[in-house]
Amino acid sequence: MKRTTTLGSSIAALLLTLGLGAVPAGAANAAPLPPPSSPVAPAASTGVLDALRQDLGLTPAQAAERLRAEKAATEAERSARRTAGGTYAGSWFDPSSGRLVVALTDRAEEAGIRALGADTRMVRHSAAALDRAKARLDRLTAPQGVAGWHVDPKANTVVVTVVRAEREDAAVRAFVGKARANGPVTVAEVATAPRTYAAGTVGGDPYYTGNVRCSIGFSVHGGFVTAGHCGRAGAAVRGWDGSAMGTFQGSSFPGDDYAYVGIHSGWWTVPVVLGWGVIPDRLVRGSAEAPVGASICRSGSTTKWHCGTVLAKNETVNYSQGAVHQMTKTSVCAQGGDSGGAFISGDQAQGVTSGGWGNCSSGGQTWFQPVNEILGRYGLRLHTA
Repeated sequence: MKRTTTLGSSIAALLLTLGLGAVPAGAANAAPLPPPSSPVAPAASTGVLDALRQDLGLTPAQAAERLRAEKAATEAERSARRTAGGTYAGSWFDPSSGRLVVALTDRAEEAGIRALGADTRMVRHSAAALDRAKARLDRLTAPQGVAGWHVDPKANTVVVTVVRAEREDAAVRAFVGKARANGPVTVAEVATAPRTYAAGTVGGDPYYTGNVRCSIGFSVHGGFVTAGHCGRAGAAVRGWDGSAMGTFQGSSFPGDDYAYVGIHSGWWTVPVVLGWGVIPDRLVRGSAEAPVGASICRSGSTTKWHCGTVLAKNETVNYSQGAVHQMTKTSVCAQGGDSGGAFISGDQAQGVTSGGWGNCSSGGQTWFQPVNEILGRYGLRLHTA
C-alpha cells in the first residue's frame, strides 16, 4: 500500500530536532529534510493559513491575525474562569472583534475580566447552573429523533437538537417537555441524525481493527488515542501497511467515545498530525483547549485535512448506539473512516473525531471527544514536540 503523505520526512526532521540518533525504516526514501536551522514548520505556516482561507473564507493576513487573537483568547479564558468564580457563565471567541467574550451573572466581576483583555456580557444563568441542567438531561434516555444537547453560553441556555423530520414525534416531544422542566432549554433542528465515522476496509492511510478502518488521533507515550467505537479493549490493530501494530488497551463507547491503543515494538510514536499534502505535517506542542468560536482543523484517513470553527462544548450526542457525553461540536466536515482522527488548533491537540452528519462535498458538522479527558481517563502523557 503506497503511503501518500510526507510523514516520513516530518518524523526524520523531528528526530533530528530531538537529537535522536536513528530514523525509522523507510525514512531514507522520504522527501529531503528541511535545513537543520528550520526543521519545524511555524504554528502559522503557509499551509495552515491556506486551509483557513479555503474553509473559513479568510485572506492570509486575516487568518494570521485570527490565529494570534485565538491564542490570546485561549490564554485569557483560563484566567477568566478563576477571576469570575461562581459568576462565570461561559465564554466564546468573537471573530468580529478578535476577542474573548465572557458571560457573567454579576457586574462586580466585570472590571477584573476586562483587565484580562476580554469583553463581558451579563446573563441570568451561571455556567454551573446550566451544567447542572444538562447533567439532569444526561440521566434521561433520548429517542432517536433527538440528536443531542449542549450548553450554549451565547444563548445562556441548554440547546436540545432534534431531527427536523421527527420534531413532532411523540417521544421527541415528551423528551423536550422533560428537558424544559429541568431548566432553561431552547430547541434547534438538524437535517439528519449524527452517526459515527467508522468504515469498511478501503485504501488510504488508516489503521484497521477487524473489518473496520479508522484514523489515529494523537500519539501518547506508549501508543495513541482514538475513538472508542473503532474497537473494544483487547482488539488487535493493524497499521496502514497491514502489519500488526498493537492492541486496544482501553475503550469506552457509548457514554464516551475514546480509546487507547498500545503499540508493539517496531512501531514508534511521534508528535505529528498529518497534513496530507494540503499543509505540512503538524507538530503537536500541547493540549490547551481552544474556546468556542475558535478555528480548528481535522486530519482523517478519508477526507484528509479540513478546517472550521468550534461551535459548542460539553454536548451530549445521541447516536443510534446510545448517548455520548462531553463532546465538542464543530463546523468541520468528515466522512466514513475519519473516526478517531485528530482535531488540532494551531499546534495544540484538541480531540479525536467521533461522528457527525453531512459530508465534505455538501458540508456538515462533526463532534470530537476532548483529548484532555482521554489523557486523564487512562493516565496517559501526550507526546509533544
